[in-house]
Amino acid sequence: MGQLRRQFAHRLKTLREQKEMTQEDLALATGLSVKFIRAIEQAVKAPSFESLEVIARALTVQEKDLFNFEENQDMFSRHTNKD
Repeated sequence: MGQLRRQFAHRLKTLREQKEMTQEDLALATGLSVKFIRAIEQAVKAPSFESLEVIARALTVQEKDLFNFEENQDMFSRHTNKD
């Protein structure tokens, strides 16, 4: 499993949780299966371009925001660097 896929998986889960959505909520909003959403978040599967579009729409973000891995790093750093 590649680094890009792992980063994307983490980013998707982060965005979904920020929107206070469950995997079931996201599946319902996108028309994708819960099994597929789970597989993406576990970095087992990669979404197609069409799936990326419906996921972004359901999360009310632009497609490019799904790949903003630096934001995830910033959030991780803030949580791990607390005194």
